[in-house]
Amino acid sequence: MNHDVIITCALTGAGDTTARSPHVPVTPKQIAEAAVEAAKAGATVVHCHVRDPQTGRFSRDVALYREVMERIREADVDIIVNLTAGMGGDLEIGPGECPTEFGPGTDLVGPLTRLAHVEALLPEICTLDCGTLNFGDGNTIYVSTPTQLRSGAQRITELGVKAELEIFDTGHLWFAKQMIAEGLLHDPLFQLCLGIPWGAPADTTTMKAMVDNLPGGATWAAFGIGRMQMPMAAQAVLLGGNVRVGLEDNLWLEKGVLATNGQLVERVSEILTRLGARILTPAQGREKMNLARRG
Repeated sequence: MNHDVIITCALTGAGDTTARSPHVPVTPKQIAEAAVEAAKAGATVVHCHVRDPQTGRFSRDVALYREVMERIREADVDIIVNLTAGMGGDLEIGPGECPTEFGPGTDLVGPLTRLAHVEALLPEICTLDCGTLNFGDGNTIYVSTPTQLRSGAQRITELGVKAELEIFDTGHLWFAKQMIAEGLLHDPLFQLCLGIPWGAPADTTTMKAMVDNLPGGATWAAFGIGRMQMPMAAQAVLLGGNVRVGLEDNLWLEKGVLATNGQLVERVSEILTRLGARILTPAQGREKMNLARRG
């Protein structure tokens, strides 16, 4: 069991969730306020996407990320900021016998363009999604090829930003370790992402298999989506890891009750402290993850 736990709160994500809950933050101001709420509830890290304030859809706009970062840094809380670098990998295959007629959900750019906001803002942590995946139950694929990943990993290392490797299936973990062996990444974090169709399922057997294949001494976390958010958080800590909760992955506090990010942090904190763990502050989290705080 891990007795010193880092809680990450994933605030908004990129999914089509804004119409399903009024608590999903959209504007930079709302996202920054959600970060402050999560920090005051006890989160160690906030994981941030941005959205187009007019449409609520996902965005890669550097200016939106900058506003979120500035608002968080101006707030009266300490929190570690983890920016996604996964946007720009969506490919919606065309229908039927016209697969190259890519759909409106396509947002496909190169690996360095996906890091434009990271390069501009230098957060403490950014993510790297470690492989291609059938994402959901339609025609959308998340594309992240070995060549693209090597390029992105090298640039993240050059920038001095800590990489959090997003692992959606066992092959992603295999390739993540290959990048470490090639010297492209040094002391990265690992995030085991469970329950996204059609990646690794959210169950104990799958999480245990992935944990058993992590590099020795790795700092890792895991999450499940939807109703499996809290069970997978407890399971991760029992297996020695850290946790992620938040509205990116789950909208509900309990049946029929929509959650806020702060409420999800409070709920998982209660579960974990009752198991005998303590929740690390951002300062303690930086020490555990070997982070150098940025101004």
